[in-house]
Amino acid sequence: MYYIIYAMDQPKVERLLRLMKLMTGNVNYTVNDLAERLDTSYRSIYRYIETFKDAGFVVHKLEGGVYKLGKESRYFKDISQLVHFTDEEAHIVNQLINGLDDTNVLKQNLRRKLVSVYDCTSLANSIVKGEHAVNINLLIEAIYKRHKVVLHDYASSNTGIIRDRIVEPFGFTTNYVQVWCYEPSSGMNKLFKSSRIGSVEILDEAWECEAEHHEGYIDIFRMTGFEQYRVCLELSMRARNLLIEEYPLAERDITPINDSCWRLDTKVCNYLGVGRFVLGLMGDIHIVDSPDFEAYIKREIYFMSGCVK
Repeated sequence: MYYIIYAMDQPKVERLLRLMKLMTGNVNYTVNDLAERLDTSYRSIYRYIETFKDAGFVVHKLEGGVYKLGKESRYFKDISQLVHFTDEEAHIVNQLINGLDDTNVLKQNLRRKLVSVYDCTSLANSIVKGEHAVNINLLIEAIYKRHKVVLHDYASSNTGIIRDRIVEPFGFTTNYVQVWCYEPSSGMNKLFKSSRIGSVEILDEAWECEAEHHEGYIDIFRMTGFEQYRVCLELSMRARNLLIEEYPLAERDITPINDSCWRLDTKVCNYLGVGRFVLGLMGDIHIVDSPDFEAYIKREIYFMSGCVK
């Protein structure tokens, strides 16, 4: 297998890796589907399939002309687990690549290969297990087709009401936990939790409001929203280390003050995530230049002290 890949030119290697992911995912593709997604001919797809067979992989031809790589293959590993990166993992990988000298010819090649090979929408089944995987893959298909869907029996935590929602899905948060959708009835972009969707039905209706599709923000504490609020904290070494260990993206917003103190200057979508972190390390964190957040923490301490009336 490694010799066969080595003997190919770089574009073919990238296409082969992408094909491998498509053939191991939960979505079923025909040869024509695969050729369209990889922007190549169906004859090339057949040649790549033969390459897989020569390398010791088992290739199954399913009903409807669908081709899949069998997990019983001698060299098979879950490719999706090897290639998929969350935002935090991608940040760490990016740091490692940045660590290479600029004169290193591998640096730009690594960046380009990761971008060209990585396609998160083909990896949902490796991340989302059980009944939710079906809904996620239907949403992925709807996004690809630019079609509306019905989120059947969606259980809203805000209203406590279970009802159907007709939406235009257009993106996901990390690991498919939530889906970004535009809801025509309310004229708003909203996040819907994947775990609260009963079932998904793809409608024959195409998107009508694509110009209105706007994803919100995801802050370093993994909170989401459409507004951002500045928070500035001074951290001890302990707080700084724990913050980076638990929330790796925070490192981008941390600057040293001296050998024992660091400053976190970031924007958050709400105070819930950062508030939990600060309340757990009150002796190691000092709030600076953030009056609204400081007031929030004081209220939380007041409520925690049993002073709620």
